[in-house]
Amino acid sequence: MELIKHYFPNLSENQLVQFEKLNELYQDWNLKINVVSRKDIDEIYLRHVLHSLGIAKVQAFNPGSKVLDVGTGGGFPGVPLAIMFPETQFHLVDSIGKKIKVVDEVVAGLGLTNVQTTNDRVENVPGSYDFIVSRAVAQMETFVHWTKGKIAKKSTHELKNGILYLKGGDLTEELSLYTTAKIYDLSDYFKEEFFETKKVVHLPLKFKG
Repeated sequence: MELIKHYFPNLSENQLVQFEKLNELYQDWNLKINVVSRKDIDEIYLRHVLHSLGIAKVQAFNPGSKVLDVGTGGGFPGVPLAIMFPETQFHLVDSIGKKIKVVDEVVAGLGLTNVQTTNDRVENVPGSYDFIVSRAVAQMETFVHWTKGKIAKKSTHELKNGILYLKGGDLTEELSLYTTAKIYDLSDYFKEEFFETKKVVHLPLKFKG
């Protein structure tokens, strides 16, 4: 929790309470339905919460904007981002029902009113969004295919509407098709060793340059 306070010193009292409570809720639910590995649950703030908030360092979401989290798993990056941006609407999608059940319980426990969830494949989810976020659920080409047509055309943020993807390692080959992709190293924002190879990839809507 100290990590979150250190890197995000301007959180409101309510946000601090929610981030504090998040650990307790995940510890509890993970015993019933395993959605986070044992090793990771003990380092939830570093490996899940702070990692998710790497997206917030790259782009702050405007009030009223809409963000789709694809393959959210246990709720990452969507739940920490929803706490960080209470006036932004988040739609968390996963095809595995037990994972969405945990997300629903955590969202209810945190009292988040800006999150909706869907247990389905993203291809079946209607609507368009300012940004689509995710944590390395597929190769970029596959992910782009899954989310085709779901990005709103009118941009109101500093970054152009598109995909914000948490990835690790060498992405040269994977991103060779996408000339407008921009890579942000999370080690520029967070000093912990865990983030040395972690990145946020921004892929704008018009990704062929």
